[in-house]
Amino acid sequence: MAELRFTSAPEKEGIFSVGEDVEVYCDHDLQGERVRDWLRGVVVQADSKMVAVQFMDNVYLTDGWMVPDHVLWCTQKSTGIRLYRSNRRRKPRTL
Repeated sequence: MAELRFTSAPEKEGIFSVGEDVEVYCDHDLQGERVRDWLRGVVVQADSKMVAVQFMDNVYLTDGWMVPDHVLWCTQKSTGIRLYRSNRRRKPRTL
């Protein structure tokens, strides 16, 4: 049988880990109005498929219900989650 040798662990590209600052595209409150835009949060739980992000502001599900614990779940490879960068700023869309 052939012998396998590894020099390093496999790459985990695009995987978020606990403690990282991220932005999630979601419904939230901004200056008294409900908007759908990128909101900064912190990853509080992560595995190979899912990421839990906690926010300081009120966040809402797509059907309009407010999330009482301020935690939204996303898939690791979702286009609605990205690493936070402080230099991104633009006007949010109002609903």
